[in-house]
Amino acid sequence: MRHVVLEGLPATGKSEALDILSRFYPQQVAVLPEIVKQVAIRERIDVFRQRARLTKAILRELPHRREAIEEALARGALCLEESHLGVHLAYSLALGDRTFVSAYARMRDALPRPDLYLRLEAPIEVSLLRQRERGTPTFQVGRDVLEKMSAHLLAWHVENKSCLLPVDADRPASEVLADLELALDLTYTAPGPSLPPILDLLLLLGRPASGKSEFIDFMQKCPGERRAARHHIGRLRVVDDFPLLWEKFEEDDLWERLGHGRRYSRRADGNYVVSNDAIWPFLIARIGERAKRHPSTRGAPSRETVILEFSRGGESAYADALRGLPPDLLAQSAILYVSVTFEESLRRNLARYNAARANGILTHSVPDDEMIRTYARDDWPKLASGSQGFLDLDGLRVPYVTLQNEPESTDPDVLDRRYGDALGRLFALWQGNRH
Repeated sequence: MRHVVLEGLPATGKSEALDILSRFYPQQVAVLPEIVKQVAIRERIDVFRQRARLTKAILRELPHRREAIEEALARGALCLEESHLGVHLAYSLALGDRTFVSAYARMRDALPRPDLYLRLEAPIEVSLLRQRERGTPTFQVGRDVLEKMSAHLLAWHVENKSCLLPVDADRPASEVLADLELALDLTYTAPGPSLPPILDLLLLLGRPASGKSEFIDFMQKCPGERRAARHHIGRLRVVDDFPLLWEKFEEDDLWERLGHGRRYSRRADGNYVVSNDAIWPFLIARIGERAKRHPSTRGAPSRETVILEFSRGGESAYADALRGLPPDLLAQSAILYVSVTFEESLRRNLARYNAARANGILTHSVPDDEMIRTYARDDWPKLASGSQGFLDLDGLRVPYVTLQNEPESTDPDVLDRRYGDALGRLFALWQGNRH
């Protein structure tokens, strides 16, 4: 997600919210004001009485707005734009302004299509009250026009199949801002002159029960400053394909209950076994998409490390999975492969199986049938010939380290040394590869 438009009725807080986001996230976002209001104020246009003049001014401004959007995207910022031409079209239809309606066909493709429309939703009564309190009669819009505009705007979104996300704006400002930050995936980072460098994107690979979840748990409990200085890991953002796979299992249950048959799995002793191997590249594509939403993977300044966690098995499984990730993600990645033998993976998998929670996602337990069919063979030793180095993935050099995670240990000091050594070597390869 790189380009988002914020819309809503007048005085629902669009300008105020964007102003706050631009002040608190100056390195991550680029805010562009509402184009209609911008040209109206600059050229002193009465937005209700001088509609033809306003349309001409908007047409002149469109190339400059497109350039501003493209510049923001090119430097890796999240472009936040207030309102859009669809809103102005809805107002024009409500006001009976045929000038803009006729010109809209020339404008509709003049600007890049945003990834998401965020709508600040509030009742019309709230908009009218806030408009009166705001005290800007030049831009004040009455109930009749707002009702008609809202209907036209809804029709516009349906026609354009917009990705539209509503945010309730009729509540305390702090709650609205918190939801906007969540929807935009913004995390505040306090500036600091001597912060230790961290990995942007870590691919955490290994057989089931090899210790990937334990690695993440250790890092989450490690104090932030030590985690960054010792292990080169920032605040964690974990993208794991197991919840997505489990969701497909549950969908299969529904399909089966509806009489349509299962698509990806079959039942096995209270758990599930994958029956359609097409699910594996699908999951890789999904976690690749999710990883690209985070600022650190878009080149924006961030103190987060995105961790992509997954297991694969088969003669070319990891090679296929890695090549299924977007090249721009691979270019930023470092790979930590947590290595245990298949026998050890099988032993740990059985040990952590909790029969009372066999149907729960938290068990992360894999049935024996699946373990043997999918994970008995592993192409990592063939893909990565040494304990560390670079993988050549279609011309990209991706650094890796293989972490030997036997014997099993829960001693924090042992794990700190084990992880610290592996991540230190991996970070040196990764950093050297970027210069």
